Amino acid sequence: MAPTGFSLALSALSLALPVVSGASLEYDSMCISSTTTLYEYATFGAMGSKPSAAPVKSSPSDSSGQAKAVGSKTVSQQYAPPSDISYPGVTFPVYSPQSPNPNGPLYNPNNYVPQPVSWPGYPKGGQVAAPAFPKHNSNPGGTNKDLFQTPSWCKKGSDLKPALSQSDTNGNSVWGLIDCPHLAPYLGLDNSSVTASVTSSGSLAHATTSSAGSSSSSKSSSSPSFSFGSPANVSISSVPSGTGIPSSLAIPTSLSVPSSLSFPSFNSSITGFLNNTNLFNGTACGKMPESSRVRHYDLSVGYAVIAPDGVQKNGLVVNGGFPGPLIEANWGEWIEITVTNNLPDEGTSLHWHGLLQEGTPWFDGVPSVSQAPIAPGESLTYKFRADHFGTTWYHSHYSAQYSGGALGPLVIHGPKTEPYDIDIGPVMLADWYHKDYFSIVNDTMNGFVPLSNNVLINGKMNYPCENTTFVCTPNAGISKFAFKSGKKHLLRLINPSAEAIMKFTIDGHNLKVIANDFVAINPYETNVVTLGVGQRSDVIISALNWAPHVEAVGSSGDAYWMRAEMGNGFDTANPGCSFSDGISIQATAAVYYEDADTDSLPSTTASWTTAQLQYCGNDALSLTTPLCKIPLVTPATTETIDITFGSNGTNFVWFMNNSTFRADFNHALISAVNNGNMTFEDEWNVHNFGSNDSVRLILHNHFITAHPIHLHGHDYHVLAEGVGEWDGTITNPENTQRRDVQLMQPGLLDGTASYIVIQWNQDNPGVWPLHCHIAWHVSAGLYINVLERPDDIQKMTVPREIKNGENTWNSYSNSVVVNQIDSGL
Repeated sequence: MAPTGFSLALSALSLALPVVSGASLEYDSMCISSTTTLYEYATFGAMGSKPSAAPVKSSPSDSSGQAKAVGSKTVSQQYAPPSDISYPGVTFPVYSPQSPNPNGPLYNPNNYVPQPVSWPGYPKGGQVAAPAFPKHNSNPGGTNKDLFQTPSWCKKGSDLKPALSQSDTNGNSVWGLIDCPHLAPYLGLDNSSVTASVTSSGSLAHATTSSAGSSSSSKSSSSPSFSFGSPANVSISSVPSGTGIPSSLAIPTSLSVPSSLSFPSFNSSITGFLNNTNLFNGTACGKMPESSRVRHYDLSVGYAVIAPDGVQKNGLVVNGGFPGPLIEANWGEWIEITVTNNLPDEGTSLHWHGLLQEGTPWFDGVPSVSQAPIAPGESLTYKFRADHFGTTWYHSHYSAQYSGGALGPLVIHGPKTEPYDIDIGPVMLADWYHKDYFSIVNDTMNGFVPLSNNVLINGKMNYPCENTTFVCTPNAGISKFAFKSGKKHLLRLINPSAEAIMKFTIDGHNLKVIANDFVAINPYETNVVTLGVGQRSDVIISALNWAPHVEAVGSSGDAYWMRAEMGNGFDTANPGCSFSDGISIQATAAVYYEDADTDSLPSTTASWTTAQLQYCGNDALSLTTPLCKIPLVTPATTETIDITFGSNGTNFVWFMNNSTFRADFNHALISAVNNGNMTFEDEWNVHNFGSNDSVRLILHNHFITAHPIHLHGHDYHVLAEGVGEWDGTITNPENTQRRDVQLMQPGLLDGTASYIVIQWNQDNPGVWPLHCHIAWHVSAGLYINVLERPDDIQKMTVPREIKNGENTWNSYSNSVVVNQIDSGL
């Protein structure tokens, strides 16, 4: 099989030359992950490999039993519970080197506490349907709640000064600090390296520069001992013709930026941009810019002991921190990311959510589909195009690892579709569990619905510690944001939860929504944004009840609460859309305008209504019309899929058309199809749509929970949603909503199903997962594989890295028993 031009380009022998680094020094409060060095790669030939340093593969443990938390402190492997730990009715197990704890180095007693709700249990006596939901009323604040101040759960009489250091709560991560993020509007347009200096409080103070190629960083002598995430080695590769990238190796020394665009001043005599790679020479609806620039990142997935809300647990962290470091690129550039697995006893992968992976379906990051899992101690280098611009995230797609923290934000810079002054950057809204992920998955597969314990904003929140007898520090610290009066602020909202639907608001402010997922939309204003798992919204802050397009409402010295609430679906008095133990269902962060006391508690009140909090769907399709129209065609094929929850004879699991999914890590589907193998096991749930030009799916939800439906490889059209039978009416048929995740509303208690109708053009050959993005639902099988244009897949060349990874995993899995307790994804 002849290699494609793309695979030749990304596997080619290259010569590395240091050139420039990339961030604007005008943004003195930028959160920089680390010193950045750029390289040019002049490509000479095919199927070789560039001369670069091998990724560091630190051993997960040594002979002394010390577990290394990469980028964080060394953690002793603990086999037994502390002697003073007890819980009524619980016998805490003891582990050993021969029988290790599957949850990580820390002995977390929360893992052995029973779930507060016993549902659905095991099927009994031929039982097919799951039993009715039990009730579990919320009790905000829980035990001795009067000791705490709402809504931040600070001890009464205290302020918002954190009791724990940033490294104690979040490891190496800087998310949640008041100066982090704040993003520049472009990357790579100056000639210096940029590092961040920190004050003794952990707040970013100023940016400093070093010469190109330098790896030095500047920190104050009293700064805390944590790093700023991943090194970002950015490179430029020339790619052969036929791939949409110019083949010329000529690199001019100037870049023309249209005068109509507003940027900080910079020296335009730079190295490293081709004439036709100008990111800003088109509009949001224009063709993706062509670029031969490659940005390289090194990420590792491992353990660290973290306490994002004051409760200590094993974190699955990226580069030693939770959330993981920011990945950035410009629209049209190439991204290369080497991921190393520092977990001792399980595989991993990283998925780049929402990116289309056109021409690179094997780098989608899904074990058993596009690749084998990355074996412990091994690495895989992903290479793909920044084919959208906007906001997204990356996360592990191995089992439910991302629910334990293996995730981070990803931003692709591109044209502005609405004016704003300050890019605040990613704002991540997530549920949080005090149990470790492996124990939660085990509960899920043994008849218990997992209930979250808290909500986090950018990885931080307090917890009312009177509700646990285990390690918990009150006033651990919440996230803080710096706003400027009279300025328009862009917030990049992301819901990386395991299960929760998030409701987001900022007291006293309106939110102008300008993009959903990677799709720019015609703006509309609201006081509440709803995000299902995996969804993103870009919003610009304006003043509540003011005219559109105004500057931020706050004045110098003002403080406001930012809120994210998930509700509690078991609560009879105040039901919500998600499942929580009911003690802390809302996260708060503090928004401070200049000259405010940044430890003070805001005194503002929320504007949302009970009806808004209890609605388990996205905003109406009629509101969310894309800025750039893509015509809806008559579908070449239509399929109906029924989503049900019931017994497989052993457990209660999820079914799509009476089939539940289970991964086979030793057989990557795309490699099998590439080799001409079109025979699939039933449990792989492959739906072969062949070479049809377009596909329409009508999905029915027969259960009383919502499902965020995510399709890899596409932004799908959302034609209609509702309850009952679809009558064929399409909402906004001339300009249907498009996104990569849409909330499917719950079915009704009387058994009436809800529906959603989606459609996409089959223009991206690959094997694309379509699944509910609730971690516990996909763990229990709510997943199908969409096989698109298999004949074209057979003409592709699977990269050598993917084949090597499959061989490495097979060797590993032949030497150990892989503990796959769920679907695998």
